[in-house]
Amino acid sequence: MSLVTQKAPNFSTSAILKNGKITENFNFKKYISKKKCVLFFWPMDFTFVCPSEIIAFNKFYNEFKIRNVKLIGVSIDSIFVHLAWQKTKYKNGGIGPIKYVMASDIKREIQKSYGIEHPNLGVALRASFLIDEERIIRHEIINDLPYGRNIKDMLRMIDALTFHKKFGNVCPANWKKNKKGIKPTPKGISKYLSNNMNK
Repeated sequence: MSLVTQKAPNFSTSAILKNGKITENFNFKKYISKKKCVLFFWPMDFTFVCPSEIIAFNKFYNEFKIRNVKLIGVSIDSIFVHLAWQKTKYKNGGIGPIKYVMASDIKREIQKSYGIEHPNLGVALRASFLIDEERIIRHEIINDLPYGRNIKDMLRMIDALTFHKKFGNVCPANWKKNKKGIKPTPKGISKYLSNNMNK
């Protein structure tokens, strides 16, 4: 069942912060503190699709930062496995230093609270949640294990969230930053369709 429109479940756990510091008391609600957030899950460290996603999020870290969006990743691995993974070279399946929080969900409580646990394997599906300043989930995407995420599309959705909040207009199919939205009225949609559907 989707969590979109609902309050993002809070959690406290151990985590590695962006400076490599380990904390045993990472609190999700306190950390995001009235800011937008992307919370994403991956199945397990030292696997196959996972390092490509972790590294991709890291490469786009500054794009999240300039949008004032906190980035938090979660898997069932311990913080010590996360740390070992960061210290492993790419050629050996490692991810290198990571700029965002990597949280631990050893007890699998977080993935269960978000409803994204694989029914047979007990690991998290490839789930991402876009959460607004009021801790409301506005967008989620959940992939099965073989399929990596599109990080650029998550950035697009952040831009859509910001656009709607600023202007009140809604975002049509394939909307991108600096494109027009739709005034959410019968006249607004008629005008948009008349001006855009033949292009």
